[in-house]
Amino acid sequence: MKLKHLKLKRIDRYIIKQFLGTFVFSMTGIILIVVVFDVNEKIDKFMAPEVTLKEIILDYYVNFIPYFLSMFASLFTFIAVIFFTSKLADRSEIIAMLSTGMSFDRLMAPYGISAGIIALTMFILSAWIIPPANGKRLEFEYSYIKKNKKVEYAHNVQLEVEPGIFAYFDRYSNSSQMGYSFSLERFEGKTLVSRLTANSIKYDSLYHWTIIDFIVRDFDGMYEQHITTGTRRDTTLKFVPADFLISENDCEKMTTPALKTYIERQKKRGIGNIQTFEIEYHKRFANAFSFFILTAIGVSLSSSRKKGGMGLNIGIGLGLSFSYILFMTVTSSFAVGGMVSPMIASWIPNIIYTFIAIYLYRKAPR
Repeated sequence: MKLKHLKLKRIDRYIIKQFLGTFVFSMTGIILIVVVFDVNEKIDKFMAPEVTLKEIILDYYVNFIPYFLSMFASLFTFIAVIFFTSKLADRSEIIAMLSTGMSFDRLMAPYGISAGIIALTMFILSAWIIPPANGKRLEFEYSYIKKNKKVEYAHNVQLEVEPGIFAYFDRYSNSSQMGYSFSLERFEGKTLVSRLTANSIKYDSLYHWTIIDFIVRDFDGMYEQHITTGTRRDTTLKFVPADFLISENDCEKMTTPALKTYIERQKKRGIGNIQTFEIEYHKRFANAFSFFILTAIGVSLSSSRKKGGMGLNIGIGLGLSFSYILFMTVTSSFAVGGMVSPMIASWIPNIIYTFIAIYLYRKAPR
C-alpha cells in the first residue's frame, strides 16, 4: 500500500473531529450531572466539621471523575456515535458520501480511528493513571463516607510463605498489627520437619515480624527430635498483612502490572479469594475492545434515516449499551461465585456483542 493512501482526507478529519468532540461534550455533560447528584447524596457527610473543602475537591472529586469516566467511557462513546451519526443521516450527509462511490467499509475507517484513540487513552488511564487516583478516593471514602469499610480483621488465614513453608493465623487484627494462635510449618516433600507455634506474632515493617511465646518442634520422621521454647524472636517472613487482608476495592488501586504480579503471587501462596482481582485485570483489556464493538453497532444503527428519527436511534443505542454494562456485571458475579473463570466472564459480553455488531453491520445501508 502506498503511503499516500494512508493519509486522512477531509471527510475523515471531519468525522474524527465530530466523533471525539461529541464524546467529550457528552462525557462532560453527564459527569456534571453525576457530580451534582453525588454532592446532593453526600452533602451531610461533606458538612462534617472534620472535612475540608480542599479534601472534598482534591482528594475526592478530582479522583472520582476519572473513576466514573473509566466505568462508563464505552457508554459515552456509544452515545457520541449514535448522536452525531444520526445527525449526519438526518441531513442526508451519509447518503451523499455513499453516492460518491465511497463504500460503507471506507466510511467506517475514521470511526475506527476515533474508537482506537479513545480505547488507547482509556487503557493507559485505567492501567496506570486511575488506580493511584482510586487509592486517594477510597481513602477519603473510608475516612468520611464509608467509615470502617476497610478490612481490619482476618480469620483462619493459611498461606504458603515460601515453597514448603506454610503459615497459619487463627485471627489477625490490623489495628494492633497482631496475629494470634500462629503456626509456621516446614515440609520437605510431604514430610513435616519443623513446626513453630506461638501465642501471638506482631508485624513490624516490610517482612519483619516478632514472634511471642513460641515453641519450635523439630521432627525426624514420626518422632520429635528437638524442642525449643522462647518468649520473643525477631524474624523475617516473606509476607505482609496486605496479602490476606483483602478488600474487594483493593484491585481498583493497583496498576495493571502490579495487579498481574499480585495475582501470580497470591496463586503461588494458595490464597483463593482473588477472583475480583482477576476480573479487574481481564476487564481492563476487554473494555479496550468494547469501544470498537459499540462503535460498529452505533454506526450500523444510526447511519440510515428512520421514521422515529434521532430519538429512536438514541433509545435503541442506550438500551443496547446499558444491556452490555448489565451483562458485564452479571458475568462478573458468576466469576466471583466460581461458576466461570474470570477471563471468560470478562470476555463473554464482547464475544456476544461482536456477533450483534456483525449482524447489524451487514444490515446497514450500503
